[in-house]
Amino acid sequence: MTWRGSTTALDRLYAALPYSLPLIEGLSFGALLIGVFPLLGVILVPLVPFLTAYGFLNQLFGSYTGLIIFFALYLLVVRNQKISHFIRFNTMQALLIGIAASLIRIVLELLGLTQGLVAPGALPLPLTILYSLIFIGILVASIFSIVQIVRGRYAELPYISEAAYAQTRF
Repeated sequence: MTWRGSTTALDRLYAALPYSLPLIEGLSFGALLIGVFPLLGVILVPLVPFLTAYGFLNQLFGSYTGLIIFFALYLLVVRNQKISHFIRFNTMQALLIGIAASLIRIVLELLGLTQGLVAPGALPLPLTILYSLIFIGILVASIFSIVQIVRGRYAELPYISEAAYAQTRF
């Protein structure tokens, strides 16, 4: 969907940056999968600067880092009418993917299905498959969105795009 006008290269860069957040959030789900398939970790090498910055902020703010980043992006980018709709829409969509990952993590922790830092094969197979599928879902949604951004198009993810559009109508 390119109905909001053309985008510049800088707009595309700014629209793609927020997708680092759901990827960082999803890394905890993908630890086992990356341990089994190290080549998958090569795909995530561009996240290293973001992981470093996130780790630094995590030292400063502790467990509130994700919440602070969420509110900063939501209030300073998504709600700022001076920023192009393309950037605001993609920022909101990345935030929604991150929220979905966080909610899944919370539900799994409430159910006692936490993975912790364990070696591959130490978890029951269904739990390993569940965590791997969650990671792959986050990875595919983020990479698909980034590819669409590079092409200058809006990434249409079912339900998530609708919710993002509802927050960034104008």
